[in-house]
This record gives sequence, C-alpha cells and structure tokens, in this order.
Amino acid sequence: MKTLYTAHGHATGGRDGEGATDDGRFSARFSVPKEMGGDGGPGTNPEQIFSVGYSACFLGALKFVASKEKVKLPETTKVSADIGIGPRDDGTGFGITAALTISAPGVEKALLEELVHKAHIVCPYSHSIHKTVDVLLRVA
Repeated sequence: MKTLYTAHGHATGGRDGEGATDDGRFSARFSVPKEMGGDGGPGTNPEQIFSVGYSACFLGALKFVASKEKVKLPETTKVSADIGIGPRDDGTGFGITAALTISAPGVEKALLEELVHKAHIVCPYSHSIHKTVDVLLRVA
C-alpha cells in the first residue's frame, strides 16, 4: 500500500488523561464514563472519537462510491456511528461493537442500500475492522 497521509497523535494518562495531534489541530481531555466505573467527567473518550472518525470516513467512502455511480447525494446526507465497548466473550480483554445509520433524504432506499454496501467495502475504517467487529449497517 502506498501511504498518502499519516496522522500523528499522542495520549498521556490513558482513559482519564489527554491527547492531541502533533500539529495541534485537535486536542481532547478524556474522562471515563460512569458505565465503565469512571466519574463521567466532562472529557470525551476514545469510543466517542472513534464514532466521529468512523462516521466521517464512511461518509467520505459513500460520496466516493456515489460519484463513481453518478449519484448525487444531498448535502444533508448523514452517517451516525454507535460504538460500544465491553469485555470480550473469551474473557481476555475488551472489544468494540459498531452500528452505522446512514440517511440521504431524497435518495431511493434500495439505491442507498446498494451504495452503503459498496461504501462499506471501500471505507478504510470498515476494512480495518472487518475481521474483528461485526458492523451493523442501517439505512434510515
């Protein structure tokens, strides 16, 4: 694979620390959610960041596929990601769940479903987790 871009980021303090990109364009304070035994403080968490990143990446893949198919997606096209975390069934660590909800007002549902399926193949986030996470795809 020829790498076109590499992001550089770092974190300190783990799930109750902070993180940032090396170029200073993004920074975040982390808090552990109450559901995971934390104080539920004002910071974000890795799952929230992943949900936003996956949503943006998948929408980019959807736009790419739609343009190849000569389909115009509306500006209001939206991808929402629900990312869950919990102990793996094998008891050896933690795993994630992922569910994407895609809406494109005015686009026929069957056509959108076809585009979503193709985008799931194209999206690098989907590709990266395809052997370890079952991703639920919902077309709204």
